[in-house]
Amino acid sequence: MTSQVAEATPTTPEGTDLLTVGVEEEFLLVDPHTGAAVPAVDLVMEQVPPELRGQVEREFQTSQIEIGSPPGLELSSIRHSLGVLRAALADAAERAGVRLLAIGTGPVDGPVPPVVDKPRFDRMIERFRLLVPGPGNNGMHVHVGVPDPETGVQVLNHVRSWLPVLHAVTTNSPFARGEDTGYASWRSVEWEHWPSVAPTPFLASHEHYERLIRQLVASGVMLDEGMLYWYARLSAKYPTVELRIGDVCPSVDDAVLVAALVRALVATALTDIAEGRPAVNSDHHLLVAAHWRAAHDGLEGDGVDLGNGELRPAWELLDRLVDRIRPALEEHGDLAEVTDLLGGLRRHGSGAARQRAVFARSGRLEDVVADVARQTRG
Repeated sequence: MTSQVAEATPTTPEGTDLLTVGVEEEFLLVDPHTGAAVPAVDLVMEQVPPELRGQVEREFQTSQIEIGSPPGLELSSIRHSLGVLRAALADAAERAGVRLLAIGTGPVDGPVPPVVDKPRFDRMIERFRLLVPGPGNNGMHVHVGVPDPETGVQVLNHVRSWLPVLHAVTTNSPFARGEDTGYASWRSVEWEHWPSVAPTPFLASHEHYERLIRQLVASGVMLDEGMLYWYARLSAKYPTVELRIGDVCPSVDDAVLVAALVRALVATALTDIAEGRPAVNSDHHLLVAAHWRAAHDGLEGDGVDLGNGELRPAWELLDRLVDRIRPALEEHGDLAEVTDLLGGLRRHGSGAARQRAVFARSGRLEDVVADVARQTRG
């Protein structure tokens, strides 16, 4: 986690019902000619402007780099921060002789870059061996402030049934090893190799949450709480819930849309909790199926209606989500912008659909890489 993001992320600010939101994004570093992932994170870090280095970090592999936006109440501040950070990082990558991509995983075949040299990562490799994903596994994490851990656990219960819809919105990795995988988010498939990746369970209390963490660490599937890779979790250090189900978004517009939807979903959950409405306890296996379907189809296919288990068009499920959280979008002043951004998403398609459209026109993954780089910079 990018420390500057989390350290500045407060709970609901005093005197307002509005919630702060912060975003972390992971990116892939690639060869500008071939599009293959390259172990260039140290070279790029050297080129990052000094005033921004507190918001940029190394990630798990040497082909990855991460940014974090300072939290804010206004979507405009999130947009500004992400735009500045992405542009600066794209410039730093170019000075280092590589290219920055906001993409779920590497589309072009090539050697898998090594893991960053950290003792914790070394222990992960020692225990989990070949579970290391392909050339960079890049996600987006959204943090929203909550008043206390007990409330945070209740929020996790309330949001879990909507997360497959957001999963579909963020799909942005259809290609891997030089070919179309048949999935809209191949990153999701690779990510699920780790044994602690799963939908968040339905939780009885914060004590239940902490007990599960202790048991999972004792079982050996996690080294520590940092490896709790549930699709939504409490921050281990800060007063936030963290939703972490999606591929990194191709553009700032996409990232701002997801941040707004996540914040409104959390705000809706807090209202339901305050008014005594219980969370829906969707079946775990049906949730697994819904997330698989989201990774496979993205927004351009079907999703699982968790109310009855039937398939419905993914856009229909997204429209239902927006209707459900509309009061929270209005309260935060986000409805007009979200409506506009959803219109753009409907016209242009998910990140996966955009990549496939470029490939359909030219038949060249190099053109896909160039187009993703263009969207990344903005």
